[in-house]
Amino acid sequence: MSGQRSEATTHLPTITYLFVITTLLQLALVNSVPPLPLFACDPSNPSTKSYPFCNTKLPINQRVKDLVSRLSLDEKIAQLTNSVPPIPRLGIPVYEWWSESLHGVSRHGRGYRFNGTFARNGTIFNGTATIKAATMFPQIILTASSFDAQLWYRIARAIATEARAMFNVGQGKGLTFWAPNINIFRDPRWGRGQETPGEDPLLTSIYGVSYVRGLQGYTFQGDKISKHLQASACCKHFAAHDLDNWHGITRYTFNAEVSKQDLADTFQPPFQSCVEQGQASSIMCAYNRVNGIPSCAHHDFLTDTARGQWHFDGYIVSDCNAVPIIYEQQKYAKTPEDAVAAVLSAGMDVECGSYTPRYSKSAIIQKKVAEEEIDQALNNLFSVRMRLGLFDGDPRIDGSFGKIGPEQVCSEEHQNLALEAAQNSIVLLKNDNNLLPLPKAKTNSFAVIGPNANSPEVLLGNYEGFPCKTTTILEALQSYVENIKYHSGCNAVECSSAEVEQAVELAKEVDYVVMVMDLDQTQEREKLDRVDLVLPGKQQSLIASVAEAAKTPIVLVLLCGGPVDISLTRDDTKVGSILWAGYPGESGGLALAEIIFGDHNPGGRLPVTWYPQDFVQVPMTDMRMRPDKSSGYPGRTYRFYQGKKVYEFGYGLSYSNYSYKFTTVTRDRINLNQEPHTNQFLKSSNITWPILVSQLGVQFCETLKFSAFVRVKNTGKMAGRHPVLLFVRTSEQNDDSPIKQLTGFERVNLNGGQESEIEFSVSPCKHLSKANKDGQMAMDKGVYFLVVGEATYKITTIA
Repeated sequence: MSGQRSEATTHLPTITYLFVITTLLQLALVNSVPPLPLFACDPSNPSTKSYPFCNTKLPINQRVKDLVSRLSLDEKIAQLTNSVPPIPRLGIPVYEWWSESLHGVSRHGRGYRFNGTFARNGTIFNGTATIKAATMFPQIILTASSFDAQLWYRIARAIATEARAMFNVGQGKGLTFWAPNINIFRDPRWGRGQETPGEDPLLTSIYGVSYVRGLQGYTFQGDKISKHLQASACCKHFAAHDLDNWHGITRYTFNAEVSKQDLADTFQPPFQSCVEQGQASSIMCAYNRVNGIPSCAHHDFLTDTARGQWHFDGYIVSDCNAVPIIYEQQKYAKTPEDAVAAVLSAGMDVECGSYTPRYSKSAIIQKKVAEEEIDQALNNLFSVRMRLGLFDGDPRIDGSFGKIGPEQVCSEEHQNLALEAAQNSIVLLKNDNNLLPLPKAKTNSFAVIGPNANSPEVLLGNYEGFPCKTTTILEALQSYVENIKYHSGCNAVECSSAEVEQAVELAKEVDYVVMVMDLDQTQEREKLDRVDLVLPGKQQSLIASVAEAAKTPIVLVLLCGGPVDISLTRDDTKVGSILWAGYPGESGGLALAEIIFGDHNPGGRLPVTWYPQDFVQVPMTDMRMRPDKSSGYPGRTYRFYQGKKVYEFGYGLSYSNYSYKFTTVTRDRINLNQEPHTNQFLKSSNITWPILVSQLGVQFCETLKFSAFVRVKNTGKMAGRHPVLLFVRTSEQNDDSPIKQLTGFERVNLNGGQESEIEFSVSPCKHLSKANKDGQMAMDKGVYFLVVGEATYKITTIA
């Protein structure tokens, strides 16, 4: 461009010149400033140096009190949303509460960027991202199949490390992550079941505790909890939330009618563990109502139970835009101000959305909200930000977490961990005549058939980020076999049309066929529940036709979060092996290939029951866990479901076989009246069964604990990593009692022929009790059996 002005420019009025110049200067300023330091209390800033809230020697509660006292009402109200503005006069920067990290730092949410950095006051400038990807671990429903709490903890530690690295280079503007999802996978049709650890309260509880402690930077076990957080975890969605959109009934208006009994022994235990043992710094309240009350306006849940009974010390956030639906869709509140008053008085601190800050001022004017309620919310919010070290000056200089750099993202260690997680979680469902592992002979010819066999995206599931690197299943198999032919078989996962003839002809030509059939995010996801439990479209008929034509029984790989009814395939002798791989993450293709060709021994076990197709006759809206014979209601999950199953909870095969034997159980009789330090209630009362655990007391329950030692032997030739599951069941079954109940699990590494002894700790007050109609845990008199595989051990309770 020359320096000459055009005629049009020459005649622009002076005010236009000033506007243009001012605009250009503003743009230049925005694009020239470095990313805003996402911390407060910069010691080089003399205007904030003397504030007590910047004094790291003071307790956090004193610092927060000082900070809140300095805010105007408008400044306070502005903090009640997920994307909070800065408070420049106090040197407090913007903050974004909404970031996601379900199974890796996610591109969803508003806190993290993979294609740029954040600049002053939240304005985005054209920065160059240092970190363009993060490690994508398997989707949670698959990782849960490992039954390996140490693995879950290590994954969360890796995610926290990568999150801090991105934050330190300006690609994150918050360290509060809204994970894990610890809702019970109650119904197999739920689109978000893939995000959860499954259907069992104990499994889900232990997963939640492991994830929270790992993400927040705590030790794996132990009572000593640091006040400092590497990142903040959020247990969601509290509580009884497991329906998104089923036959037009949505999560926004659904009223979950839940008994006290089911709340006590199914829906609330994971959240209680997350708070009490995990020491989570956040809880998210759900969209739906529970027994008529919106979850985010549920004082009994948020204040009485979480803060009162469980001593929760953190912030409570709404699901996104859950506050306006209380007024607009649920009609629970008469005005917007009433909705805001309901959630703040119930104990919610911050909204994902803008409704609360929009109507808080008018709610105060109308005397529906007291300023003290907002102060309490801000106390909870700023306490967490301070625990994250964001009011201690530059964490990149003074804090150990600030020294985490980009080299720790997509590191070799994390890549290996993603592979290990997939390897140890994939479940072998069928292996007739030891078809797997397949031979590695280069002369063998192979066919791979399936709509997603060569798709990297399907491996990730939802709430995904950008993976470091991805190897598709087809690519991974090609690393073992030179002569592989590929055909998609279907036009897409929905398989509305299938090229059956071409797939059949291909199957006839080769020695081995691997079929990759599946669901994906078009079939199950947030806002979309399934209405069927079978494979979509023509997938089932394609499998049958290819299996019939193949020279040898085929290998079937299933990619899906929710269970599917594959009864026909399971019983088809032409289908030799079936592997369920969930959504196995960025290294899932490699893990599957290693298992198929015998470089890894599968050991995963199902975290959910696989139901037959006729289960869809049960309304998804029926929240009852226990069966009802009078109406034919079959109950839900392995604990109560009395119908036919495709596969059991905990089912999973291996290339090895394992035997179990109880070697020592430190007690086989629990005589409550002969226990040392006998409870005063037992001494002074005529005992009536069942006995409430609360009447026995915490200290007395501690005296009842005992150990059960189980010897596990790998009777095969191949080394394996094997989950050992301990259940308890009663001798007398009724519709009110669980058929059996998981009480513990451990994972052992055993070479062929090797054996090992595992110690399980059994707490009768916890493991031999059940919830009564009033939601109180109670222990029955009678005979119980500890069960591991085919091994059993009898325990008797008397008084």
